[in-house]
Amino acid sequence: MSMGTRAGTVAIVGLPNVGKSSLLNRFLETKLSIVTASAQTTRERVVGIDTRDGIQIVFVDTPGVVDPAYLLHHSMLEIIERTVADADVVVLLLDATKHPPTLPTPIEERLAASRGSLVVAINKIDRARPGDVEALQRWTVDHFGAAAEEVSVATGEGVDSLRQELGVRLPPSPYLYPDDDISTQSVRFFVSELIRETIFEQYADELPYSSAVEVEEFRETEDPLYIRATIFVERPSQKGILIGRKGRALRELGVAARAKIEDFVQQRVFLDLWIKVLPKWRKRPSDLRRFGFPVPE
Repeated sequence: MSMGTRAGTVAIVGLPNVGKSSLLNRFLETKLSIVTASAQTTRERVVGIDTRDGIQIVFVDTPGVVDPAYLLHHSMLEIIERTVADADVVVLLLDATKHPPTLPTPIEERLAASRGSLVVAINKIDRARPGDVEALQRWTVDHFGAAAEEVSVATGEGVDSLRQELGVRLPPSPYLYPDDDISTQSVRFFVSELIRETIFEQYADELPYSSAVEVEEFRETEDPLYIRATIFVERPSQKGILIGRKGRALRELGVAARAKIEDFVQQRVFLDLWIKVLPKWRKRPSDLRRFGFPVPE
C-alpha cells in the first residue's frame, strides 16, 4: 500500500428490486450477495471489498427501502439509516423502468444530509422506454442538484465509469483491509444467505418472507464439511410446506442449497437441514436480536 491509495465505504441504497445486490456482485466480479426475482430478498448489510488500482472500496449492500409493515421492516430501515450515516459515499440506485421513488422521510433526510457524498445512479437503462431515463434525470437534479450516472448492471454498461466516480470521492487512506479480502463477514453468514436464496427460488407467496436461517454447527475440519442449519418459520403449516410429502420438498431444497454452498466454499459439503416453528418472530424484539437484527428504540 502506497501513500497514494484511497479507501472507504460506499453504501448502496434504493427501493426493492432496483438491482442493488446485482450491482455489488458486478463490482466484485463474483456472486457475493444473493439475488432473486422477489422483492426484499436482502435483509441485512452485505459487505463486499473491491481492491484495485490503488483504491479499496468497501461496498455495503442494504435492504430495499420499504414502508414498514412490522418490526423486521423497522429493523431493516434502521440498518439502512446507520449504513448511510457511516458511509463515505452513498449510491442511490434507481430503476429506469419505474417512476421516481417515494422514499420514507427518515431515509430522504439521511440522503439529503449526505448530498456532498451522494451519487445517484439509474440502472436498467437497457430496458428503459424512450423518455424514462430523462424523467429520472430531471427528478435527480430537482432533488439532489446533480445529474445521475446511467448504468446497466445486466450488460455492464456504465459500471466501470460509476466505480471510477466512486473511487475518486473516497478519502486518501491506507487500505482498511488486506487487499485480497473480499468481505468482512463470515462463511457461516453466506451459507445462511444461500439457503435463504434457495427458499426464495423454490417456494412461493409468503413462506420465504416468513423464514429465517440459523447455522448452528459448522465443522470446518471435517471432509465433507458438516453444516447443520435450522430454518425457522412462523406457522406449522409453513413447516409442512417446507418438508413436503414424505420429506421430498426438504430434500430438494437441501440438494439445491448444498450445490450453491459447495460452489461458494469450494469443497464437499454435508448439509443437515432442520425446520422449526418460531411464531411471529418478525414482530418480536427478542427473536430479531437472536438473528442479529437491530431493534429500533
